[in-house]
Amino acid sequence: MREESDNAVSQQIVSVWVRDPRIQKNDFWHAYIDYEICLHTDSVCFTKKISCVRRRYSEFVWLRQKLQANSLLMVQLPVLPPKNPFFSLNNGQQITERMKGLQKFLENIVQNPLLLSDSCLHLFLQSQLSVSKMQACASGRTRYSVAQAVKDCGLRRFHSEEDLQKDLSMSCDSDSDSSECRDPEPRIKNLTIIKSQSAGLLDLMESSQEETLSSSSGST
Repeated sequence: MREESDNAVSQQIVSVWVRDPRIQKNDFWHAYIDYEICLHTDSVCFTKKISCVRRRYSEFVWLRQKLQANSLLMVQLPVLPPKNPFFSLNNGQQITERMKGLQKFLENIVQNPLLLSDSCLHLFLQSQLSVSKMQACASGRTRYSVAQAVKDCGLRRFHSEEDLQKDLSMSCDSDSDSSECRDPEPRIKNLTIIKSQSAGLLDLMESSQEETLSSSSGST
């Protein structure tokens, strides 16, 4: 019976894309890059059938660690793109290779029926919560449930294929997922990046989502 259930899940479509790398600046000196993760599915395992969120490399590392621990080593997880001490956001090829590696990682993850039952995966793919809040929610230490966190997550619009072919020349970044930039190049001014104000806006969005979840939970 379990085998029939797994076969039914495996026949459902789960498509995932990793794209649109952008620089997020914490302040003048420190920046990191994140990626848009878009998911489209008809699987009953997912609360939302279409969703888009943004995640950084360190969050992928967290996800893999949690999935490995939660699966009790029953699943051999795919590898992430390796860390590179010379990784730079000035290098479009490095960014593209990492982005493709992250997509391949997620493509393999969502094809495994056992991993699709993991709350951390759903929060990672379909919520705006930070790592600490995802962990708290998955552990039942928040007033809102995993389903509520996913349901209240705002949907980012899908971009056309042409949007994927954008200039990847960006400012410096180290493989620790953040960077110290002492002499940013002038061409950075011409790139579409999210600056510190946008980072603050994302924090407000996350706080607003958490307040909404807490309010809705408290009223039920």
